[in-house]
Amino acid sequence: MTPFSSKQLTRTATLAGVGLVFLVSLAVYWLTLAPTVTLVDSGELIVAARFFGVAHPPGFPLYLILAHLFSLIPIGSVVSRINFASAFFAALASGLLTRVTAELVTSASRVTEGKIKNGKKKLARAGGKRDGGGKSGWVLNIFPAVTSGLLLAFSRTLWSYATIAEVYTLNTLLIVTILFLMTRWRRRILEDPRTIVKHGKSRRPTVTAHDRPLYAAASTFGLALGVHHVTVGLLLPALALIVWRTQGIRFFASRRFFYAALVSLAVLVAVDSYLPLAASARPILNWGDPSSFQALWWHITGRQYQVFVSFTPAIAGQESIKFGNFLLREFSFRWLPLPLLFAAIGYVSMFRRDRTAFWFLILIVLFNLGYALNYEIAEDKDAYYLPTFISIAAACGYGMREVLRRFAFGIRPFAAGLMLVIPLLALVAQWPYNNRSRYFIAHDYVENIQSTIESNSLLLTLDWQVASPMLYTREIEERRRDIKAIDVQLLRRSWYFDYLRRSYPDLIARSGDKVDTYVAELRKWEQDPGIYARNTVLTQRIENAFQQMLQSFVHKEIEIAPVYVTAELILSKESQNVNFIEWLEQNFQAVPRGLVFQLTRDNDFHDPDEPHLQTRGLTDGAIRFADDDVVKLKVLPIYKIMLQSRGQYLAHFHHSERANAAFEEAKRFE
Repeated sequence: MTPFSSKQLTRTATLAGVGLVFLVSLAVYWLTLAPTVTLVDSGELIVAARFFGVAHPPGFPLYLILAHLFSLIPIGSVVSRINFASAFFAALASGLLTRVTAELVTSASRVTEGKIKNGKKKLARAGGKRDGGGKSGWVLNIFPAVTSGLLLAFSRTLWSYATIAEVYTLNTLLIVTILFLMTRWRRRILEDPRTIVKHGKSRRPTVTAHDRPLYAAASTFGLALGVHHVTVGLLLPALALIVWRTQGIRFFASRRFFYAALVSLAVLVAVDSYLPLAASARPILNWGDPSSFQALWWHITGRQYQVFVSFTPAIAGQESIKFGNFLLREFSFRWLPLPLLFAAIGYVSMFRRDRTAFWFLILIVLFNLGYALNYEIAEDKDAYYLPTFISIAAACGYGMREVLRRFAFGIRPFAAGLMLVIPLLALVAQWPYNNRSRYFIAHDYVENIQSTIESNSLLLTLDWQVASPMLYTREIEERRRDIKAIDVQLLRRSWYFDYLRRSYPDLIARSGDKVDTYVAELRKWEQDPGIYARNTVLTQRIENAFQQMLQSFVHKEIEIAPVYVTAELILSKESQNVNFIEWLEQNFQAVPRGLVFQLTRDNDFHDPDEPHLQTRGLTDGAIRFADDDVVKLKVLPIYKIMLQSRGQYLAHFHHSERANAAFEEAKRFE
């Protein structure tokens, strides 16, 4: 009698595999963790989490709650704690994908091998030891599962968000948790001797003894809707299919379905109740002020971002090309797409052996792509494809198992070990892009601006890469709170004026009449933008009020202290703000000072001083940037443009030597 049965050995090996993937991925994430604030939404999310605030739509209530708890850990800085939260969630997701893949291959064995006759399972001819029977079956099932988990861990997208403050790793964890619970529920029903298996579907009788994973999945689904509801909601067709193929169409008219839906809805309501509760406390950051039901609905449905959704062939075609680039680089070197090859083998094998698993993973991909390819945004687009990447990683593990089945019994362990080279290649390929241990780019970007600006000055910007990290430095690090920094784009949202009144009460008071006139008009527009879109008189009225308020800000503040603007407010022709940009050009001279322009009323020469720019990680080769990285698209160009503008300004006033030095320095940022 042996101390461990085959089933116990497999279960132990699976848990060991999960633990291994979790610890290895967490260690890698820890080594590559960003030490401070990063670009895009990082600064905003850290402030919202730290002070129980409200982030941009859809609000991400569950993320803010959990990130706040991590911010209380008395080790390191606030930003490092919240960055670590992302690493922790991503490592858990990768470990759990190991379980998902193991459940899929185990269920495939049940479908292929399991035939129920007189309540007893017989092995099909396709079974036997070659398909994983006996005590060595864990080699065939667990090694591919571990490889699958590590492949997700070292993928370009998940790893990139595991090192910064962002919502996507928690979203990934919850999606993978739902997949695990549903595949576990299905596998248990398949193993139940009362279940009849035919063509991958389980038929009568109804089996309710294993429903705990089902209700846990429903609860997790409700939680996940409180993070990134779009990518989670698109799982529903795949979830409906696995339920139908497991317990039949009658399930959707049963109490079980009603209870599952009720549990999911109750959890969602509980999570989203954070938003009005937080808003009622008037936190520092209260995006959208979702204290009323209407404002809450607009917020959680992402009303302000719906303009980016356009189901047109032109947009889908452009986004398809981008997705192809994402896919080729996601799991390995672009020129060595081995994971995609194994994933293709996995999908084909699933189609032959377990149609339910095949359509389950395929529907995740189809509905995810159906939405994401028609959603046109500049940043974070790769994160919208994470459900697809999860499906591919699981299919890759499945394909590896299929390949291992073709090897002779004795050399399977050796072949399985060789397959671990694939995630190792992913680690090597993605390390230069995702190693953010020296990522000071956002910190230095803001510091380079703040070191130029005089005390009590006004800074106007359209650059979210400035506004978001500067929000962090002001509210978390409490540095340069004297600077009155205004995001001009956010002035088109009424909630933002509550923040400005709290942060810069004197500035708002000095332009109070113009602010009140504009905000009153803005609130009307927010109630029904369509009326303004159809009425040119109303559109002109709100635009005039907006321009008068901005002009008042500049006129009033320049009497007290210098006024600065970032590059896009001088050099771009951004259509939404073109009137204000033209007004600045006509009424002020823009003197380049570091990474900003100072506005002066005269046309005399004002020495721009020598810039002392910190550029750690930006041009020293410590980090590689893809062509679509926000650093390449938005940050590097600003350094180059501002140095060129400095050179042009100095050359205009005949300071040729200093101008040439500025032009030479600009070349460093090409």
